Formats: sequence, structure tokens, C-alpha cells
Amino acid sequence: MKRLGWVLCMALLASGCDTNAVYKEYTDIEEGKWYIKNAPSFTFDITDASVPYNIYYNLRNSLSYGYYNLYLTRYLRDASGKELESRLDELILMDPKTGKPNGDGLGDLFDHKFLMKRNYRFPKPGKYTMQIRQYMRQDPLLNILSVGITVEKAAPSAAK
Repeated sequence: MKRLGWVLCMALLASGCDTNAVYKEYTDIEEGKWYIKNAPSFTFDITDASVPYNIYYNLRNSLSYGYYNLYLTRYLRDASGKELESRLDELILMDPKTGKPNGDGLGDLFDHKFLMKRNYRFPKPGKYTMQIRQYMRQDPLLNILSVGITVEKAAPSAAK
């Protein structure tokens, strides 16, 4: 129960910082055991396809996580279910040499925000779904507490 309180506190702190966010959502990983078959999906609306967007992974892990990195496969689909993209990404959660955690920490919990796509232009307005699957050799993967995405309007470039 104590851990849940910390998770909620960190979620509130993190949610207040994304002023350009058009979508932000997390899925909790039950008991911190992320099974390969558990592939959370996030469906969001893009109303303006004329502007670029930055898309981020949001991840929360405990210090007990056994690796310095995390491999994820992401799938972006349009409203009809057509796959627009799939890709394997590596997220670095801790310094590989020192073991020092990256991200923002509170107690033994750490939040991470990793850029997934920069200045992405969606083909047209509508609903899109991003599905995320862990791609590590361990099943279940332990001590990953939640995963999510943030979709933000990209800040305009200062140099024109």
C-alpha cells in the first residue's frame, strides 16, 4: 500500500509538467511483473495533423529492476488498425558502469521519459493507437511498475 502511495504521488508530480501534451496515459503493470503477452495499448486523438508531435515513452521502475536497459517493441496503428510503424527501441534506465539510476526518483521508484519520435507528422486527423511490448529475455520482467506514452505538440523551432 505504501508503494501505491508513492506511485500516485510521483504520477501527480510528473503530470503537472507537460503543458504541450495532447495525451498522457500510464498502464500499471500488475505486481510489477510484465509478461511478454501483456502489451498495453494507448489510443489517442490527433485533431491537427498539420503540426508535428513528439511522442515519449513513460516508464516507472523500482531500483530492484535487474538490468540497466529495457528493450521495447512499439507498434503505431491508425483508426482502421493498419500498422504505420513498428520498431524495437532500447531504453537506458541506469548507467551501465556505475548502476546509478537515470530518471527522476523518489525512494526506490524512478520515472523516466524517453523520446520515441521527434517532430512526427500524423498522416491525417483521427484516432491512433500505440501498443508497447517488452522485448527482454525474461518473462515475466520484474520490477517494472507502469508504462505509458505522452504525445505533445512539438515546440516551434527558434531558428527560421
